[in-house]
Amino acid sequence: MTDLEFQDHAEKLLAAVERSCDELNDTTDADIDNQRSGGMITLSFANRSQIVINLQKPLHEVWMAAKSGGYHYKFDGSTWQDTKGGGEFFARLTEDARTQSGMPLVFSA
Repeated sequence: MTDLEFQDHAEKLLAAVERSCDELNDTTDADIDNQRSGGMITLSFANRSQIVINLQKPLHEVWMAAKSGGYHYKFDGSTWQDTKGGGEFFARLTEDARTQSGMPLVFSA
């Protein structure tokens, strides 16, 4: 994957996270504060816990840090998969957001 291809796929992922936050804020009582700064998004929940998603451009990876741990994702041509076999990005984000918020939230591409 070229740097340009990575940037394109990674930007789509970050935009989907932002779009999901907006939809969840409109349709639930979640009140997720999502702040973007360049290639990083910080999701803050009502209980002040956070999930941080950031781009690692030199490695062509997306990293996510949550209470459950840190995860590294690479694009496999169709989805972002954990580099250690831990599954797909949006499945992990959904699980962590549910746990940290205490609400039945769903994030999707």
